[in-house]
Amino acid sequence: MSRATMIPTADGEARKLNAHALLEARREVYVLRGRRALLAALLAGREATADDVRDAVELPDEINPVCLGVVPGPLARAGIIERVGFVESRRADAHARPVSVWRLADRAAALAWLAAHPDRSDPTAAEADAELLLFDFAGNAPAGAPTPAGQ
Repeated sequence: MSRATMIPTADGEARKLNAHALLEARREVYVLRGRRALLAALLAGREATADDVRDAVELPDEINPVCLGVVPGPLARAGIIERVGFVESRRADAHARPVSVWRLADRAAALAWLAAHPDRSDPTAAEADAELLLFDFAGNAPAGAPTPAGQ
């Protein structure tokens, strides 16, 4: 792969942000728990990865763990955490792919974030049913889900 293919395009970045918004909206409880787990690990004085989040957040069988990929982004953009490198995932199903290593950048902000974002109860049966599909079979977001700007 050439270096040129590693540079994100505006279209690619927009697609990623739209997919993240959809995951945040449709997997809200699990993403919240992932962020709380990541901050808890970092506040305990260690660095953490997506593997730590996966270990800490129990997902129903029908929920794809890819939803946890959106966990660190807003925390990093807020300056609460920062990426310090990459390691190979320790999970066999991740096939040794690189995952980011995170460390705490602002302890006070992390504590404030946790206070402002308490854990929530599991989704009700109706909420869980509504969350099952992210996209219809044509690849479209369900009604009411976030859509790309201008569409």
